[in-house]
Amino acid sequence: MVSYLLIILLVASIASAMAGLHRARRQRDLATIKVHSRPIYHALNAAIWTGVPAFVFLLLWTLGEASIQDMLVLSSFPGADQLSGPERDLLISEIRQVQAGNLFTEPSPEILAAVDHLKSLELIFNWAMVAVAASLASIGAFFGYRIIQDRYQARYSVERSVTWFMIFSSIVAIITTLGIVSSLVYEAYQFFTKVPFAEFFFGTRWEPQIAIRADQVAGQGAFGMLPVLFGTMVISALAMAVAVPTGIFSAIYLTEYADQRFRSVVKPLLEILAGIPTIVYGFFAVLTVAPAVRSLGLSLGIDAAPNSALAAGGVMGVMLIPFISSLSDDAFAAVPRAMRDGSYALGATKGETIRKVLLPAALPGIIGGVLLALSRAIGETMIVVMAAGLIAKMTLNPFDSVTTVTVQIVTLLIGDSEFDNPKTLAAFALGLVLFTITLGLNLIALQTVRKYREKY
Repeated sequence: MVSYLLIILLVASIASAMAGLHRARRQRDLATIKVHSRPIYHALNAAIWTGVPAFVFLLLWTLGEASIQDMLVLSSFPGADQLSGPERDLLISEIRQVQAGNLFTEPSPEILAAVDHLKSLELIFNWAMVAVAASLASIGAFFGYRIIQDRYQARYSVERSVTWFMIFSSIVAIITTLGIVSSLVYEAYQFFTKVPFAEFFFGTRWEPQIAIRADQVAGQGAFGMLPVLFGTMVISALAMAVAVPTGIFSAIYLTEYADQRFRSVVKPLLEILAGIPTIVYGFFAVLTVAPAVRSLGLSLGIDAAPNSALAAGGVMGVMLIPFISSLSDDAFAAVPRAMRDGSYALGATKGETIRKVLLPAALPGIIGGVLLALSRAIGETMIVVMAAGLIAKMTLNPFDSVTTVTVQIVTLLIGDSEFDNPKTLAAFALGLVLFTITLGLNLIALQTVRKYREKY
Protein backbone atom coordinates (compact mmCIF):
# COMPACT_ATOMS: atom_id res chain seq x y z
CA MET A 1 0.00 0.00 0.00
CA VAL A 2 2.77 2.46 0.88
CA SER A 3 4.58 1.86 -2.42
CA TYR A 4 1.41 2.61 -4.38
CA LEU A 5 0.83 5.77 -2.37
CA LEU A 6 4.38 6.93 -3.07
CA ILE A 7 3.82 6.45 -6.80
CA ILE A 8 0.54 8.36 -6.60
CA LEU A 9 2.27 11.16 -4.68
CA LEU A 10 4.98 11.34 -7.32
CA VAL A 11 2.39 11.61 -10.09
CA ALA A 12 0.43 14.22 -8.12
CA SER A 13 3.59 16.26 -7.52
CA ILE A 14 4.43 16.20 -11.23
CA ALA A 15 0.88 17.23 -12.12
CA SER A 16 0.98 20.04 -9.57
CA ALA A 17 4.32 21.19 -10.95
CA MET A 18 2.94 21.29 -14.49
CA ALA A 19 -0.13 23.23 -13.37
CA GLY A 20 2.03 25.64 -11.38
CA LEU A 21 4.36 26.13 -14.34
CA HIS A 22 1.43 26.95 -16.61
CA ARG A 23 -0.03 29.43 -14.09
CA ALA A 24 3.37 31.09 -13.48
CA ARG A 25 4.03 31.53 -17.19
CA ARG A 26 0.59 32.99 -17.73
CA GLN A 27 1.03 35.48 -14.89
CA ARG A 28 4.49 36.38 -16.16
CA ASP A 29 3.10 37.19 -19.59
CA LEU A 30 0.32 39.32 -18.09
CA ALA A 31 2.47 41.00 -15.43
CA THR A 32 3.05 44.75 -15.60
CA ILE A 33 5.93 44.59 -13.12
CA LYS A 34 9.07 42.50 -12.98
CA VAL A 35 8.35 39.08 -11.47
CA HIS A 36 10.52 37.89 -8.61
CA SER A 37 11.10 34.22 -9.54
CA ARG A 38 11.20 32.26 -12.74
CA PRO A 39 8.27 29.95 -13.54
CA ILE A 40 10.33 26.82 -12.87
CA TYR A 41 10.71 27.83 -9.21
CA HIS A 42 6.96 28.26 -8.87
CA ALA A 43 6.51 24.79 -10.38
CA LEU A 44 9.05 23.24 -8.00
CA ASN A 45 7.45 25.00 -5.05
CA ALA A 46 4.03 23.64 -5.99
CA ALA A 47 5.46 20.12 -6.31
CA ILE A 48 7.15 20.43 -2.90
CA TRP A 49 3.95 21.57 -1.21
CA THR A 50 2.08 18.68 -2.81
CA GLY A 51 4.46 15.83 -2.11
CA VAL A 52 6.65 16.63 0.89
CA PRO A 53 4.04 16.94 3.70
CA ALA A 54 2.33 13.73 2.60
CA PHE A 55 5.68 11.95 2.25
CA VAL A 56 6.77 13.00 5.76
CA PHE A 57 3.45 11.75 7.10
CA LEU A 58 3.88 8.40 5.32
CA LEU A 59 7.40 8.08 6.71
CA LEU A 60 6.31 8.71 10.29
CA TRP A 61 3.22 6.52 9.84
CA THR A 62 5.31 3.61 8.54
CA LEU A 63 7.74 3.89 11.45
CA GLY A 64 5.03 3.79 14.12
CA GLU A 65 2.22 1.77 12.53
CA ALA A 66 3.43 -1.72 13.48
CA SER A 67 4.18 -0.76 17.09
CA ILE A 68 0.73 0.76 17.59
CA GLN A 69 -0.96 -2.28 16.03
CA ASP A 70 1.03 -4.64 18.25
CA MET A 71 0.12 -2.63 21.33
CA LEU A 72 -3.59 -2.65 20.46
CA VAL A 73 -3.59 -6.38 19.73
CA LEU A 74 -1.79 -7.23 22.97
CA SER A 75 -4.09 -4.97 24.99
CA SER A 76 -7.06 -7.13 23.95
CA PHE A 77 -5.28 -10.50 24.28
CA PRO A 78 -6.20 -12.43 27.43
CA GLY A 79 -3.37 -12.54 29.95
CA ALA A 80 -0.95 -10.49 27.85
CA ASP A 81 -0.43 -8.03 30.69
CA GLN A 82 1.06 -10.83 32.81
CA LEU A 83 3.75 -11.69 30.25
CA SER A 84 7.34 -10.45 30.31
CA GLY A 85 8.87 -8.43 27.50
CA PRO A 86 10.42 -11.35 25.58
CA GLU A 87 7.24 -13.39 25.99
CA ARG A 88 5.15 -10.55 24.56
CA ASP A 89 7.54 -10.31 21.61
CA LEU A 90 7.19 -14.05 20.98
CA LEU A 91 3.41 -13.79 21.20
CA ILE A 92 3.11 -10.98 18.69
CA SER A 93 5.58 -12.78 16.42
CA GLU A 94 3.40 -15.89 16.53
CA ILE A 95 0.30 -13.82 15.74
CA ARG A 96 1.95 -12.25 12.73
CA GLN A 97 3.27 -15.62 11.53
CA VAL A 98 -0.23 -17.07 11.66
CA GLN A 99 -1.57 -14.03 9.83
CA ALA A 100 1.04 -14.56 7.10
CA GLY A 101 -0.02 -18.19 6.72
CA ASN A 102 3.12 -19.73 8.23
CA LEU A 103 1.40 -22.44 10.28
CA PHE A 104 3.60 -24.96 12.06
CA THR A 105 1.00 -26.13 14.60
CA GLU A 106 -2.72 -25.62 15.01
CA PRO A 107 -3.15 -22.13 16.55
CA SER A 108 -5.27 -21.66 19.64
CA PRO A 109 -8.62 -19.83 19.50
CA GLU A 110 -7.05 -16.85 21.28
CA ILE A 111 -4.37 -16.60 18.60
CA LEU A 112 -7.00 -16.81 15.82
CA ALA A 113 -9.02 -14.07 17.49
CA ALA A 114 -5.91 -11.92 17.76
CA VAL A 115 -5.19 -12.51 14.06
CA ASP A 116 -8.70 -11.35 13.13
CA HIS A 117 -8.24 -8.29 15.31
CA LEU A 118 -4.91 -7.54 13.66
CA LYS A 119 -6.43 -7.83 10.17
CA SER A 120 -9.22 -5.41 11.07
CA LEU A 121 -6.68 -2.98 12.52
CA GLU A 122 -4.54 -3.14 9.39
CA LEU A 123 -7.56 -2.42 7.21
CA ILE A 124 -8.53 0.59 9.34
CA PHE A 125 -4.95 1.84 9.42
CA ASN A 126 -4.57 1.52 5.65
CA TRP A 127 -7.71 3.51 4.92
CA ALA A 128 -6.75 6.13 7.50
CA MET A 129 -3.29 6.40 5.95
CA VAL A 130 -4.77 6.86 2.47
CA ALA A 131 -7.26 9.47 3.69
CA VAL A 132 -4.71 11.55 5.59
CA ALA A 133 -2.07 11.34 2.83
CA ALA A 134 -4.62 12.34 0.16
CA SER A 135 -5.86 15.23 2.31
CA LEU A 136 -2.34 16.54 2.90
CA ALA A 137 -1.47 16.26 -0.79
CA SER A 138 -4.68 18.01 -1.84
CA ILE A 139 -4.26 20.83 0.68
CA GLY A 140 -0.62 21.24 -0.28
CA ALA A 141 -1.43 21.29 -4.01
CA PHE A 142 -4.16 23.91 -3.47
CA PHE A 143 -1.89 26.08 -1.35
CA GLY A 144 1.09 25.72 -3.70
CA TYR A 145 -1.09 26.69 -6.67
CA ARG A 146 -2.82 29.63 -5.01
CA ILE A 147 0.36 31.36 -3.74
CA ILE A 148 1.77 31.75 -7.26
CA GLN A 149 1.94 35.54 -7.61
CA ASP A 150 4.13 38.01 -9.45
CA ARG A 151 6.13 39.03 -6.39
CA TYR A 152 6.02 35.73 -4.51
CA GLN A 153 9.57 34.66 -3.63
CA ALA A 154 9.31 31.10 -4.92
CA ARG A 155 13.05 30.76 -5.45
CA TYR A 156 13.76 31.46 -1.78
CA SER A 157 11.09 28.97 -0.76
CA VAL A 158 12.61 26.24 -2.94
CA GLU A 159 16.10 26.98 -1.64
CA ARG A 160 14.85 26.81 1.97
CA SER A 161 13.20 23.48 1.21
CA VAL A 162 16.44 22.11 -0.24
CA THR A 163 18.33 23.37 2.82
CA TRP A 164 15.89 21.65 5.18
CA PHE A 165 16.18 18.45 3.14
CA MET A 166 19.96 18.50 3.50
CA ILE A 167 19.62 19.14 7.24
CA PHE A 168 17.19 16.22 7.47
CA SER A 169 19.61 13.96 5.60
CA SER A 170 22.44 14.96 7.94
CA ILE A 171 20.27 14.28 10.99
CA VAL A 172 19.33 10.85 9.63
CA ALA A 173 23.00 10.01 9.09
CA ILE A 174 23.90 11.19 12.61
CA ILE A 175 21.02 9.29 14.21
CA THR A 176 21.94 6.14 12.28
CA THR A 177 25.55 6.38 13.42
CA LEU A 178 24.49 6.97 17.03
CA GLY A 179 22.11 4.02 16.81
CA ILE A 180 24.87 1.73 15.55
CA VAL A 181 27.30 2.87 18.24
CA SER A 182 24.75 2.67 21.05
CA SER A 183 23.66 -0.84 20.06
CA LEU A 184 27.28 -2.02 19.96
CA VAL A 185 28.08 -0.38 23.28
CA TYR A 186 24.99 -1.78 25.00
CA GLU A 187 25.53 -5.36 23.83
CA ALA A 188 29.26 -5.13 24.54
CA TYR A 189 28.41 -3.96 28.07
CA GLN A 190 26.21 -7.03 28.50
CA PHE A 191 29.15 -9.15 27.39
CA PHE A 192 31.55 -7.55 29.87
CA THR A 193 29.12 -8.26 32.71
CA LYS A 194 29.67 -11.96 31.97
CA VAL A 195 33.34 -11.96 30.89
CA PRO A 196 36.06 -9.95 32.68
CA PHE A 197 37.35 -6.93 30.83
CA ALA A 198 41.00 -7.94 31.29
CA GLU A 199 40.39 -11.47 29.99
CA PHE A 200 38.91 -10.16 26.74
CA PHE A 201 41.54 -7.53 25.96
CA PHE A 202 44.64 -9.31 27.26
CA GLY A 203 43.79 -12.99 26.99
CA THR A 204 45.74 -15.16 24.55
CA ARG A 205 43.16 -17.96 24.09
CA TRP A 206 40.06 -17.63 21.93
CA GLU A 207 37.74 -20.62 22.35
CA PRO A 208 34.16 -19.30 22.54
CA GLN A 209 32.57 -22.77 22.54
CA ILE A 210 30.49 -22.88 25.71
CA ALA A 211 27.46 -24.89 26.76
CA ILE A 212 24.28 -23.07 25.79
CA ARG A 213 21.87 -25.65 27.25
CA ALA A 214 22.16 -27.68 30.42
CA ASP A 215 22.31 -30.97 28.51
CA GLN A 216 24.97 -29.78 26.06
CA VAL A 217 28.61 -30.81 26.31
CA ALA A 218 31.08 -28.02 25.50
CA GLY A 219 34.17 -26.30 26.80
CA GLN A 220 34.32 -23.62 29.45
CA GLY A 221 35.07 -20.97 26.86
CA ALA A 222 37.96 -18.55 26.53
CA PHE A 223 37.46 -15.04 25.18
CA GLY A 224 40.92 -13.57 24.78
CA MET A 225 40.81 -11.40 21.67
CA LEU A 226 44.57 -11.05 21.10
CA PRO A 227 44.89 -14.06 18.72
CA VAL A 228 41.90 -12.84 16.70
CA LEU A 229 43.25 -9.29 16.50
CA PHE A 230 46.72 -10.59 15.67
CA GLY A 231 45.37 -12.63 12.76
CA THR A 232 43.51 -9.56 11.50
CA MET A 233 46.68 -7.50 11.55
CA VAL A 234 48.71 -10.22 9.80
CA ILE A 235 46.25 -10.52 6.92
CA SER A 236 45.90 -6.73 6.68
CA ALA A 237 49.68 -6.33 6.57
CA LEU A 238 49.95 -8.90 3.77
CA ALA A 239 47.18 -7.14 1.87
CA MET A 240 48.86 -3.75 2.23
CA ALA A 241 52.20 -5.25 1.16
CA VAL A 242 50.52 -6.16 -2.13
CA ALA A 243 48.29 -3.12 -2.58
CA VAL A 244 50.54 -0.20 -1.55
CA PRO A 245 53.51 -0.61 -3.96
CA THR A 246 51.31 -1.83 -6.80
CA GLY A 247 48.81 0.99 -6.37
CA ILE A 248 51.41 3.75 -6.01
CA PHE A 249 53.63 2.54 -8.87
CA SER A 250 50.66 2.13 -11.18
CA ALA A 251 49.52 5.67 -10.32
CA ILE A 252 53.00 7.01 -11.03
CA TYR A 253 53.17 5.23 -14.37
CA LEU A 254 49.68 6.33 -15.46
CA THR A 255 50.36 9.92 -14.41
CA GLU A 256 53.95 10.45 -15.56
CA TYR A 257 54.81 7.88 -18.22
CA ALA A 258 51.70 6.55 -19.98
CA ASP A 259 50.25 8.41 -22.95
CA GLN A 260 46.65 9.57 -22.93
CA ARG A 261 45.29 6.69 -25.03
CA PHE A 262 46.86 4.05 -22.82
CA ARG A 263 45.72 5.85 -19.66
CA SER A 264 42.15 6.16 -20.91
CA VAL A 265 42.02 2.39 -21.35
CA VAL A 266 44.02 1.09 -18.38
CA LYS A 267 42.67 3.39 -15.65
CA PRO A 268 39.00 2.30 -16.09
CA LEU A 269 40.11 -1.33 -16.30
CA LEU A 270 42.07 -0.92 -13.07
CA GLU A 271 39.12 0.66 -11.29
CA ILE A 272 36.86 -2.21 -12.37
CA LEU A 273 38.57 -4.19 -9.61
CA ALA A 274 36.81 -1.96 -7.07
CA GLY A 275 33.42 -2.91 -8.52
CA ILE A 276 33.89 -6.68 -8.31
CA PRO A 277 31.83 -8.14 -5.42
CA THR A 278 33.94 -9.38 -2.54
CA ILE A 279 32.26 -12.78 -2.72
CA VAL A 280 33.83 -13.20 -6.17
CA TYR A 281 37.23 -12.42 -4.68
CA GLY A 282 36.48 -15.00 -2.00
CA PHE A 283 35.73 -17.67 -4.59
CA PHE A 284 38.91 -16.76 -6.44
CA ALA A 285 40.91 -16.98 -3.22
CA VAL A 286 39.57 -20.33 -2.05
CA LEU A 287 39.47 -22.07 -5.45
CA THR A 288 42.60 -20.70 -7.16
CA VAL A 289 44.96 -18.79 -4.90
CA ALA A 290 44.78 -20.99 -1.78
CA PRO A 291 45.70 -24.24 -3.65
CA ALA A 292 48.50 -22.40 -5.46
CA VAL A 293 49.88 -21.04 -2.17
CA ARG A 294 49.69 -24.50 -0.59
CA SER A 295 51.53 -26.03 -3.55
CA LEU A 296 54.18 -23.32 -3.32
CA GLY A 297 54.66 -23.93 0.38
CA LEU A 298 54.94 -27.68 -0.05
CA SER A 299 57.46 -27.24 -2.86
CA LEU A 300 59.57 -25.09 -0.52
CA GLY A 301 59.34 -27.70 2.23
CA ILE A 302 56.91 -25.64 4.31
CA ASP A 303 53.84 -27.26 5.84
CA ALA A 304 51.24 -24.94 4.30
CA ALA A 305 47.62 -25.00 5.43
CA PRO A 306 44.74 -25.31 2.91
CA ASN A 307 43.47 -21.90 4.08
CA SER A 308 46.37 -19.55 4.65
CA ALA A 309 46.90 -15.95 5.60
CA LEU A 310 48.93 -15.42 2.43
CA ALA A 311 46.03 -16.45 0.16
CA ALA A 312 43.52 -14.23 1.92
CA GLY A 313 45.91 -11.29 2.24
CA GLY A 314 47.12 -11.52 -1.35
CA VAL A 315 43.62 -11.51 -2.83
CA MET A 316 42.55 -8.74 -0.49
CA GLY A 317 45.56 -6.72 -1.65
CA VAL A 318 44.43 -7.09 -5.26
CA MET A 319 41.01 -5.82 -4.22
CA LEU A 320 42.57 -2.75 -2.53
CA ILE A 321 44.75 -1.73 -5.48
CA PRO A 322 42.08 0.55 -7.05
CA PHE A 323 41.59 2.44 -3.76
CA ILE A 324 45.26 3.34 -3.42
CA SER A 325 45.84 3.79 -7.15
CA SER A 326 42.88 6.13 -7.65
CA LEU A 327 43.60 8.28 -4.60
CA SER A 328 47.33 8.43 -5.42
CA ASP A 329 46.53 9.33 -9.02
CA ASP A 330 44.36 12.22 -7.82
CA ALA A 331 47.13 13.35 -5.47
CA PHE A 332 49.73 13.29 -8.26
CA ALA A 333 47.40 15.13 -10.63
CA ALA A 334 46.86 17.87 -8.03
CA VAL A 335 50.56 18.78 -8.01
CA PRO A 336 50.99 21.89 -10.18
CA ARG A 337 52.73 21.46 -13.51
CA ALA A 338 55.00 24.38 -12.68
CA MET A 339 56.72 22.35 -9.95
CA ARG A 340 57.59 19.62 -12.45
CA ASP A 341 58.79 22.16 -15.02
CA GLY A 342 60.91 23.92 -12.40
CA SER A 343 62.58 20.62 -11.48
CA TYR A 344 63.30 19.83 -15.14
CA ALA A 345 64.67 23.36 -15.64
CA LEU A 346 67.19 22.74 -12.87
CA GLY A 347 68.45 19.67 -14.70
CA ALA A 348 66.66 16.93 -12.75
CA THR A 349 65.67 13.74 -14.54
CA LYS A 350 62.13 12.39 -14.56
CA GLY A 351 63.01 9.87 -11.86
CA GLU A 352 64.57 12.53 -9.65
CA THR A 353 61.56 14.78 -10.19
CA ILE A 354 59.22 11.98 -9.13
CA ARG A 355 61.27 11.13 -6.02
CA LYS A 356 62.13 14.64 -4.84
CA VAL A 357 59.20 16.76 -6.06
CA LEU A 358 56.15 14.73 -6.96
CA LEU A 359 56.13 12.20 -4.10
CA PRO A 360 56.73 14.75 -1.29
CA ALA A 361 54.07 17.06 -2.68
CA ALA A 362 51.51 14.25 -3.06
CA LEU A 363 52.45 12.43 0.15
CA PRO A 364 49.44 13.59 2.24
CA GLY A 365 46.99 12.26 -0.33
CA ILE A 366 48.92 9.00 -0.65
CA ILE A 367 49.04 8.47 3.12
CA GLY A 368 45.34 9.21 3.42
CA GLY A 369 44.56 6.70 0.69
CA VAL A 370 46.76 4.05 2.31
CA LEU A 371 45.12 4.49 5.71
CA LEU A 372 41.63 4.36 4.21
CA ALA A 373 42.57 1.18 2.35
CA LEU A 374 43.95 -0.26 5.59
CA SER A 375 40.66 0.38 7.37
CA ARG A 376 38.90 -1.30 4.46
CA ALA A 377 41.22 -4.30 4.79
CA ILE A 378 40.62 -4.63 8.53
CA GLY A 379 36.85 -4.61 8.02
CA GLU A 380 36.77 -7.00 5.05
CA THR A 381 34.54 -10.03 5.62
CA MET A 382 33.85 -12.32 2.67
CA ILE A 383 37.41 -12.92 1.49
CA VAL A 384 38.72 -13.82 4.95
CA VAL A 385 35.62 -15.87 5.78
CA MET A 386 36.21 -18.06 2.74
CA ALA A 387 40.01 -18.17 2.60
CA ALA A 388 41.51 -17.41 6.03
CA GLY A 389 40.37 -20.07 8.50
CA LEU A 390 38.66 -20.42 11.88
CA ILE A 391 41.47 -21.37 14.26
CA ALA A 392 42.71 -18.45 16.37
CA LYS A 393 46.48 -18.54 16.74
CA MET A 394 49.31 -16.04 17.03
CA THR A 395 51.73 -16.84 14.24
CA LEU A 396 53.74 -14.86 11.71
CA ASN A 397 53.90 -17.77 9.25
CA PRO A 398 51.98 -16.56 6.15
CA PHE A 399 51.43 -20.16 5.05
CA ASP A 400 49.57 -20.97 8.26
CA SER A 401 45.86 -20.59 8.89
CA VAL A 402 44.70 -17.69 11.05
CA THR A 403 41.39 -16.11 11.85
CA THR A 404 40.20 -12.51 11.92
CA VAL A 405 37.71 -10.38 13.79
CA THR A 406 35.18 -10.43 10.97
CA VAL A 407 35.42 -14.22 10.59
CA GLN A 408 34.69 -14.71 14.27
CA ILE A 409 31.77 -12.26 14.20
CA VAL A 410 30.17 -14.21 11.37
CA THR A 411 30.87 -17.54 13.09
CA LEU A 412 29.46 -16.43 16.44
CA LEU A 413 26.23 -15.10 14.95
CA ILE A 414 25.51 -18.19 12.81
CA GLY A 415 22.86 -20.47 14.27
CA ASP A 416 19.96 -20.05 16.67
CA SER A 417 21.85 -19.07 19.80
CA GLU A 418 20.17 -16.72 22.23
CA PHE A 419 21.46 -13.20 22.72
CA ASP A 420 22.03 -13.56 26.45
CA ASN A 421 25.07 -15.84 26.48
CA PRO A 422 28.75 -14.82 26.22
CA LYS A 423 29.29 -16.69 22.95
CA THR A 424 26.81 -14.52 21.05
CA LEU A 425 27.55 -11.30 22.91
CA ALA A 426 31.25 -11.72 22.13
CA ALA A 427 30.44 -10.81 18.51
CA PHE A 428 29.30 -7.36 19.63
CA ALA A 429 32.42 -6.86 21.72
CA LEU A 430 34.55 -7.75 18.69
CA GLY A 431 32.41 -5.46 16.54
CA LEU A 432 32.99 -2.58 18.95
CA VAL A 433 36.74 -3.17 18.82
CA LEU A 434 36.67 -3.32 15.02
CA PHE A 435 34.57 -0.15 14.85
CA THR A 436 37.01 1.66 17.14
CA ILE A 437 40.04 0.59 15.11
CA THR A 438 38.57 1.60 11.75
CA LEU A 439 37.28 4.89 13.17
CA GLY A 440 40.74 5.63 14.54
CA LEU A 441 42.38 4.88 11.18
CA ASN A 442 39.91 7.13 9.36
CA LEU A 443 40.52 9.96 11.83
CA ILE A 444 44.27 9.55 11.47
CA ALA A 445 43.93 9.63 7.67
CA LEU A 446 41.84 12.81 7.76
CA GLN A 447 44.18 14.46 10.26
CA THR A 448 47.24 13.51 8.20
CA VAL A 449 45.75 14.96 5.02
CA ARG A 450 44.69 18.12 6.85
CA LYS A 451 48.09 18.61 8.52
CA TYR A 452 50.37 18.03 5.56
CA ARG A 453 48.18 19.20 2.72
CA GLU A 454 49.74 21.84 0.53
CA LYS A 455 47.56 24.46 -1.12
CA TYR A 456 48.92 25.51 -4.46
